[in-house]
Amino acid sequence: MVIRPGRHSREKDMANWTIYHNPRCSKSREALQRLRDEGIEPKVVEYLKDVPSERELEMLVMKLGVKPEELVRKSEQLYKDRFKGLRFNDHEWVRVMHEHPVLIERPIIVKGHKAVIGRPTERIEELL
Repeated sequence: MVIRPGRHSREKDMANWTIYHNPRCSKSREALQRLRDEGIEPKVVEYLKDVPSERELEMLVMKLGVKPEELVRKSEQLYKDRFKGLRFNDHEWVRVMHEHPVLIERPIIVKGHKAVIGRPTERIEELL
């Protein structure tokens, strides 16, 4: 078997890509297409169906370099109705997102130990 270094490293690199995706969201679909246009076929996590655990959310927050509250979609009606104006610690915000995944900002693109929120989609370039 012949291993071509460029191809092998590219395949290994592609295995490190993940997108936390909502197929109903136009920005999320744009981000996924942007990755595919770059020749990257990421692992796709439809986070509304396959809800990340609290530990996974904590890891995402770490890779994004943000506080958990910064990952909350404050434009969602659920946030406005139930959480606006409330003060939670980091772990409590993680729990809120786990229990209500619609509040997780999207899309989140992960490459290895770093992640970005793909809004606008140009932010993906930080990982390329």
